[in-house]
Amino acid sequence: MATAPRINKTNGEELPNDMIELAGLIDSLPAEHRTLLEPVFSRVVESTKRRRRILNLVQDALAQLRLDMKYLVFDLEATRRERDTYRQELEGTNQDNNE
Repeated sequence: MATAPRINKTNGEELPNDMIELAGLIDSLPAEHRTLLEPVFSRVVESTKRRRRILNLVQDALAQLRLDMKYLVFDLEATRRERDTYRQELEGTNQDNNE
């Protein structure tokens, strides 16, 4: 059974299909009821958009953190290799001096 996607893109912003359907229902109401519901619905839409933007920012920050961690691990491994190489050179030099 195929279902419609839950998210629909409108004006570059993503809104759940339920909210779009609700907007259509509010538009079909008599003017007296519509004027009461439209401001509340607008606040819900703005809140939803704001949450979506925050979620995107958090996801971007996590992706950047993952990348930074990969760089740090690479740097750490390179530093350890350099340390081990210098240690081996130093131990080789000390053994040559002791002989």
